Amino acid sequence: MSTIAFRATDADRNLVQQLAEPGETASDVLRRALRVLERERWHDEMQAAADRIVTSGENLADEPDSW
Repeated sequence: MSTIAFRATDADRNLVQQLAEPGETASDVLRRALRVLERERWHDEMQAAADRIVTSGENLADEPDSW
């Protein structure tokens, strides 16, 4: 495991304290926040893919089932 330096502002520290669940360290809060950002990015990518499909006019419901 490695260390990543982060220069937190007073506002950052306050936010970490506000978001911390009982027993969580600042590192735990930041890890949780990173996972939320990861899910947000995944969701954005999936939404963009869905938008491309809609824009293309493709409708999978019009295709015969393969089973």
